[in-house]
Amino acid sequence: MSSFPRRFKVTCFLAPILLTAAGLALAQSDPEQVGAILGEEVIPPNVAVFQLREYILNRVAKPPVATSAREWTAEAARLRRHLLDDVAFHGWPKDWVNAPTKFEDLGAIEGGKGYRLRKLRYEIVPGFQSVAILYEPENLHGKVPAILNVNGHVGPPGKAIEYKQKRCINFAQHGILALSLEWFNFGELAEEGNSHWFGAHLDLAGMNALGLFLLEMRRGLDYLDDHPNVDRDRLGVTGLSGGGWQTLVLSALDERVKVTVPVAGYSSLLAKLEVREHGDLGDLEQNSTDMLQGIDYPHLTAMIAPRPALLIHNAEDDCCFRGPIVKFLNFDAVRPIFRLYGKEGEFEWYENRDPSTHNYLLDNRERAYRFFSRHFGMPAIEREVPAGQDLKSYDELVVGLPKDNLTILGLARKVAGEITRGPVPSGAAAKSEWAAAGREKLRAVVRYQPLDLLNRGRLWTVANTKNKGVESKSYIFQMVPKRAETVRESDASAGLTAIGVWLKGIATSPSAPATVVLNDKGRKAAAAQVSDRLNRDEQVLALDLLFTGDAWKNASAWEDNNPASLAEVLDGIGERPLGLEAGQLLEIAHWFRNVAGVPKVRLEATGIRDQVIATVAAALEPDLFSEVVVHEGMPSLNFLLEAPVTFENAPDLFCLDLLKDFDLDRLAAMAAPTKVTVERYVEVPKKKAE
Repeated sequence: MSSFPRRFKVTCFLAPILLTAAGLALAQSDPEQVGAILGEEVIPPNVAVFQLREYILNRVAKPPVATSAREWTAEAARLRRHLLDDVAFHGWPKDWVNAPTKFEDLGAIEGGKGYRLRKLRYEIVPGFQSVAILYEPENLHGKVPAILNVNGHVGPPGKAIEYKQKRCINFAQHGILALSLEWFNFGELAEEGNSHWFGAHLDLAGMNALGLFLLEMRRGLDYLDDHPNVDRDRLGVTGLSGGGWQTLVLSALDERVKVTVPVAGYSSLLAKLEVREHGDLGDLEQNSTDMLQGIDYPHLTAMIAPRPALLIHNAEDDCCFRGPIVKFLNFDAVRPIFRLYGKEGEFEWYENRDPSTHNYLLDNRERAYRFFSRHFGMPAIEREVPAGQDLKSYDELVVGLPKDNLTILGLARKVAGEITRGPVPSGAAAKSEWAAAGREKLRAVVRYQPLDLLNRGRLWTVANTKNKGVESKSYIFQMVPKRAETVRESDASAGLTAIGVWLKGIATSPSAPATVVLNDKGRKAAAAQVSDRLNRDEQVLALDLLFTGDAWKNASAWEDNNPASLAEVLDGIGERPLGLEAGQLLEIAHWFRNVAGVPKVRLEATGIRDQVIATVAAALEPDLFSEVVVHEGMPSLNFLLEAPVTFENAPDLFCLDLLKDFDLDRLAAMAAPTKVTVERYVEVPKKKAE
């Protein structure tokens, strides 16, 4: 036998053995094995929150500074125009904003000694009405002072709450007209669709929610300003908590307010972020989209100057805005502005220590009576007249609203239902031009900024595995905007953090096809999808972007450990969580493509949040992804309104103007040549009755 046949036989005998050995090294994973790898903690939640908090703190405006009264007067006028025209009434029809006052007087009811009550109903915007009670002196004649009394978070009683009735009664008994407004989600406006967080749905439809809150309270000021017996030079505003916030905002933005007393209603964003225990980031309107871009609450306080203002806070407030914590920025930092006008004495601070908790009780009320009476040029009101026996029940103060009255959510649905867009062009050249223009608009809407990996792209590799045919590495990605002017690239504590776990078969080629996997529930929930791609001999990056995954669960943040509060603040300072997340995804996809040496990266997303992030990213860079596959997606952004999806559950999706200017089908068209496929839709629930 020749040597050749012997060598051939040996080769044929060894080949199956070699193939079998190679086959054992190929990935043959299962979801349980992959889930164990993905479930390991990569970064502690308090670290992720700290880094984002530092990122935000670096972008909060410093307290206002001016060298002369003239300079500050000009700056305050500029800020006022900006906040009204560019922020609060962004997207609002001018005829709604400038509509004449529409109050309906439903008649007087018996009050107590020296005063009577009137029930009023008024239009905020067409189809949306609110109610008020006017406390007026019994022998009303000539011109008298007037005070707008706004509600806070008073619960079911709304305008009928005891301490507010007593205050209004005392004002009326001393010859002052007192108008008591209802507020969204309380009293007669206590409807499910009036939760303040539904303001985010107005944003989505293209109207800044701040405009609605401002109009609701400003209508009350309009009424008093038009009242024949009101002395316009003696108009005041006061309220507790959310009412304190309304008092400040209305006083800063409307110079018709001559005297103001906000009670425990606000603090600097700096103080909110620095205080966790007894801290409160506030409802959505308190950090309204773009409201705090280059501005903070000390600026709003300074915009009241030189008009008299008394800031009341409680020393041991059990809700928020504790006096000793907020005083430095709310009051001390603003006093120099009043000093420029020679009105330092008109700007006062009072710290309540009885009962010291969140309140507008007797001590605070008497302090307010003295301040208003002095600045209205009246005899001093030193003591409260007992009014407990005159209090009305909730039912006695009911004014009544139409059964088909809109809510905040109902208004958002109405606005969204009237959105019209032109068709997507059919011709290739026209469609390409349309997509390019749309891409520019999308960048503006989501405030997209390209991101850079910190430390020149060096990643924190914090864990690895290598067994049973699969290897993995766990990464921390820290990024900052490429043109970050306020953050040093070396300052890792202020970066935007994402977490990624890279997996592949040990024998799989380093240049194998690459898939990025996203899941609304976090990377561990993506075990089945990751395992499937591994078994296709791909390399996979399971990625948790900002606000997704275990780094954001039970984090030591605020609002019952809800990271949505920090997303709200990002909107407030002019950023967009959606744009930041899309920026993270794009930067990491570029990194993954370069490491893997592949021309394009495949993207697979599960859930409505990651569906939108992935589709926006693909629309912004259509040549980066080979395809985008979505599981459990939604057919339209209108789903967010119709379900409705709450802000808490998807804070990144409620991006101002997103639905007005785009929808998912248009974003997918802009992503061409990348194909966006939704394999499964979430069920669209039946519309809830308003």
